[in-house]
Amino acid sequence: MSFGTAPKKVVPRVPLRHGEGNKEHLTSFGGLAALSLDALSSVAYGPEAIVLVLVAAGTSALRLTVPITLAIAGLLVVLVVSYCQVISVHPDGGGAYAVGKKDLGPTVSLLAAASLVVDYVLTVAVSLAAGAASLASAFPSLGHHILAMCLIGLVLITAVNLWGIAESARVLMLPMVAFLAAIFGVIIVGLVRAHPAIVVGSAQPVHVSEALGTIVILKAFAAGCSALTGIEAIANGVPTFRRPRASRAQHTELMLGALLGAMLIGLAVLIAREHVAPRGGVTVLAQLTAGSFGTGWAYYATNIAVTVVLALAANTSFGGLPVLMSLLSTDDRLPHLFGLRAERPVYRYGVVALAVLAAVLLLATGAATHRLIPLYAIGVFIGFTISQSGLVRHWHGRRSRRWRLRAALNGTGAVLTATAAVVFLASKFTSGAWVVVLTVPALMLLFSRIQSYYRAVGLELDLGRHPNRPLPAESLVIVPVGGISKLTEHALHAALSLGDDVVAVSVHPEAAQSAAFRAEWDRWNPGVRLDTLNSPHRSLVHPIVDYVRRAQQDDRQVAVLIPEVQPRRWRYRILQNQRGLLLATVLRASTDAVICTIPYRLTTR
Repeated sequence: MSFGTAPKKVVPRVPLRHGEGNKEHLTSFGGLAALSLDALSSVAYGPEAIVLVLVAAGTSALRLTVPITLAIAGLLVVLVVSYCQVISVHPDGGGAYAVGKKDLGPTVSLLAAASLVVDYVLTVAVSLAAGAASLASAFPSLGHHILAMCLIGLVLITAVNLWGIAESARVLMLPMVAFLAAIFGVIIVGLVRAHPAIVVGSAQPVHVSEALGTIVILKAFAAGCSALTGIEAIANGVPTFRRPRASRAQHTELMLGALLGAMLIGLAVLIAREHVAPRGGVTVLAQLTAGSFGTGWAYYATNIAVTVVLALAANTSFGGLPVLMSLLSTDDRLPHLFGLRAERPVYRYGVVALAVLAAVLLLATGAATHRLIPLYAIGVFIGFTISQSGLVRHWHGRRSRRWRLRAALNGTGAVLTATAAVVFLASKFTSGAWVVVLTVPALMLLFSRIQSYYRAVGLELDLGRHPNRPLPAESLVIVPVGGISKLTEHALHAALSLGDDVVAVSVHPEAAQSAAFRAEWDRWNPGVRLDTLNSPHRSLVHPIVDYVRRAQQDDRQVAVLIPEVQPRRWRYRILQNQRGLLLATVLRASTDAVICTIPYRLTTR
């Protein structure tokens, strides 16, 4: 026996294109950066939302910040475990939409899809608007350019995601690490300090407008649940992970839950211990940061890190919504182009659609955060409730080991998220949440109508059935010509290879010109007959269209071969005659002929 000398089977290595193999997909840590910034950055406004509700019952009510946050953290645990189950049951992604389609029926799946689309678009708008507002707070001179900053940020994030999801994860890793270090630094230093280093912001009088009771506590709980938005993005984006995809996505979900829960509880403890109430000109998180670090460089660095991550949190939607739209297109509920991917694993039509919708929303609201917040979170609460309810039915149907425990866990989550959705909708309805109430059913109707269209098209095309055998038919190839040149010879040569019956068609404004061209054609004698058409109005398109229609009356298969000049450099293309493109467009719209274009590539220009 020899060692190290046995022949080895040589396997040729073929270079992979972009998007092939595992390289262009996400690792667990990369998924945390690409798909979780929305959830992680929500600590910037989730605890503050609780404080703003409780302070309406007086500063003494702020003692409930920690118990309410613990209840939200408990719901977070339920949701994280639930979405790990969703990832396992639906490894192709889709989240609440996939669960609703499989376990709750088509109508509920449409509701899930519509609510998720609304939530993802709002996530982009809210994140960019909040980031721009935070930056303007640090640099007041930017206060008049918030909308412009939002649109610039949207363009940059869209460009990164069009380049590729893995590349966007690499870009986002450093800001995510800086943000996590800053927030945990605020918590640890704040807990170590005996008292706040400094108090920032202007004092504001507290006006008690509500008595502390069940309604206020429920409102505070629902408002604080806005910190849970974005948790489903990982379950929606499972196909973007490296193999084993489900396992990596579950690890990412668990990391997200641990980090988010620790930050929420830590900040809530600081708020309760330091009796932090809303103050003018600063956020609650900024007050906690000043209390821990003072107003030196660490204070500004933390605020900038929060601003950057809030702006980049929009990337969560760019990782989740295009995948969801691809699933909807597979189910014939969106145009099929949303299911197309480029060489890189990127659904670029979905990315562009999300960017356009977010830009429209920002322009419509002037990038005002207070106008966007009332629309926010309702969609994701609906998605949470649907995914939890669907898993309850899934476990009940399978009756696997420990199914009762799993069903009880998901049922509890469904009740809590449904309660949060109802309370949030009722409390924010007049503040703008009514827009979501109208938009979600409108999207459901749109998805349903698109599905009906594809179903009708499928019936007419007999999709899934064997049609009759195709029968041979006589063919005619028509070649529009404008003169005698190498371009004409190139087109006729191609036409003769496509069919036996070829005719060249030329259009002239006067009969004398037609006769002169025919005489020149006869002297050239290319072996192809020529038909000349008179057009006193100097129209090229309509005479040829009428000619093609008459040719089709003999039950022949008609093809029109249109030659066009292709310069070597793109900047010269506008100098070429565009009548061929116009003719092809009109022929496709008004005839059943086969329309072909054949390029003649120039070598000098």
